[in-house]
Amino acid sequence: MSSASLGVQVTSLARRSTIRTLRQPAVLVSAILFPLMFFAINANGLTAATKLPGFPTDSYLDFAFAFPLVQAALFGAITAGSDLARDIESGFFDRLSLTPMRPSALLLGMLMGVVALGLIQGVVFLAVGLLFGVNIQSGIPGMFVLILFTVLVALAFGGIGAMLALRTGSVEAVESAFPLFFVSIFMSSINLPRNLIEQDWFRFIATVNPISYLVEGIRSLVITGWDLQALSVGFACALALIALSLSGASAFLRVRVAR
Repeated sequence: MSSASLGVQVTSLARRSTIRTLRQPAVLVSAILFPLMFFAINANGLTAATKLPGFPTDSYLDFAFAFPLVQAALFGAITAGSDLARDIESGFFDRLSLTPMRPSALLLGMLMGVVALGLIQGVVFLAVGLLFGVNIQSGIPGMFVLILFTVLVALAFGGIGAMLALRTGSVEAVESAFPLFFVSIFMSSINLPRNLIEQDWFRFIATVNPISYLVEGIRSLVITGWDLQALSVGFACALALIALSLSGASAFLRVRVAR
């Protein structure tokens, strides 16, 4: 089967994945509303942190803007992973193996759906952030990079969601991973810079947590401008997570197809 045929299959399944998400208003609203709610709570409740010596900005609103973008990627990953697991539970995946369509197209189509959702979320959050006074120091070019970074983070988390779905084949198992993802976000530098975290154990966890570098890459565009080191590390971390998660998802896909 030609690569062009695979491209058509992926496009068709990506459209299916995106439309299925858009047809679930509760899912779409929660993926946008909940991150914005946490953003508002953190931005207003932790403003005193800006008075700490060495805090990188006098606006906690700017500092906290990375939170909804990362959390939105988490919601997208759980949603996409649950949809893939639902396809496995319903027998759609098995029926797919009886057609000329490649099972890998289902995985790639789901991931393209994640990318589309991440793009929508990134644009919406950027618009809302600007409306409420977030100042993007990197300017308009930085806004495009910010959205690109958000899409890459969504793809990385989406790959992890696909791994869970293909490994377990259970919607409940994928959804039960949400608290672990959520805790991993808070165990990063999402609320404070790592150098200002006083507890050694917490600072150590935040330092080894890859989410910290994703957050710091996004944050650098907002409060610093063009910090090449933070951006390089952030993009490298995002690409590494994408490579690892897609490799894992591909391995689990081969095992499931072999069954």
